[in-house]
Amino acid sequence: MIKKKLFGIDKLNIKRSEIPAVTHVDYSARIQTVNQYTNKRYYDLISKFKEKTNCPVIVNTSFNVRGEPIVNTPTDAFNCFMGTELDFLVIGNCILDKTKQDPNLKKDYTKEFELD
Repeated sequence: MIKKKLFGIDKLNIKRSEIPAVTHVDYSARIQTVNQYTNKRYYDLISKFKEKTNCPVIVNTSFNVRGEPIVNTPTDAFNCFMGTELDFLVIGNCILDKTKQDPNLKKDYTKEFELD
């Protein structure tokens, strides 16, 4: 049996300013860990990401812009991606690089929602 552990952002040894997308206004975070034995594909993705960026954190499924519903579909994910400062979006076997997207699809949420 694999035990799950809960821990705070300080246990990641990463400054809050380096990963603001996963920390709430009150500095709390809802962190999920990934185990290589139960989710090898995702574990390998995070490991490769860490090799390239030195950051072992990837924002997963539950993301949205304040005031918008949680992302639920690939279309929602793409729209959120194009309206935020995220650089890449990974869905299944697809990796989207923001610099390679049509700039006309960029969204500007700053006029719709108050920023944190």
